[in-house]
Amino acid sequence: MFGKKKIKIVIAVFVVLILGAGGVFWWQGREIKGRPEDYVIKETAEGKIVENKKAGLVVKVPEGWETKRMEQKEGGVMFYSPRTEIEWKEESVVLLPLKNGCIIETSIIYEDMDFVDIKLDARYSLATLGSKSVEFEEITISNYPALRIIFDTQKVGPGIAADIPKNDKVYTFNLMWGVSEKEDCMQEFDKFLETVSID
Repeated sequence: MFGKKKIKIVIAVFVVLILGAGGVFWWQGREIKGRPEDYVIKETAEGKIVENKKAGLVVKVPEGWETKRMEQKEGGVMFYSPRTEIEWKEESVVLLPLKNGCIIETSIIYEDMDFVDIKLDARYSLATLGSKSVEFEEITISNYPALRIIFDTQKVGPGIAADIPKNDKVYTFNLMWGVSEKEDCMQEFDKFLETVSID
């Protein structure tokens, strides 16, 4: 029926957002504390930013990139490079893996978690996507301890997540890239993470 074409897996960006902090188990039974409207996109003298006052988060939009607020559950924001070919299904569902370009997603999970919890949830979430590999690395973002998760899956391809657990929140930042754009996208992601500000 589909010939030689690969079957694309439709996956909600929201599922990818929770890969780093993951957690099908805790996600299903918890109270929703944020909302999409918490994310405000603003033009400033220094460029475009995204602010979530409720969570105390400000990030700078990479220059020349597009920004889209995700209208699901607690919300989130997706940033994508000009060369990104996105296949949308409905308002906030993207077909993955990407053919070209980079996508960075950010969201806040209102849950008290530590690195052990994040690793367990990430391993479970990645297993449901056909995990091929996963590596964890402790790093620092915005002067806070963070966990970088480098992964590859059968269903959505490779990516990187960076999660900052702080008090009763986990700030999540995720990167997905087109097949031949890994290095460029990783450089943009590192620059993006340098702009993260958390109160």
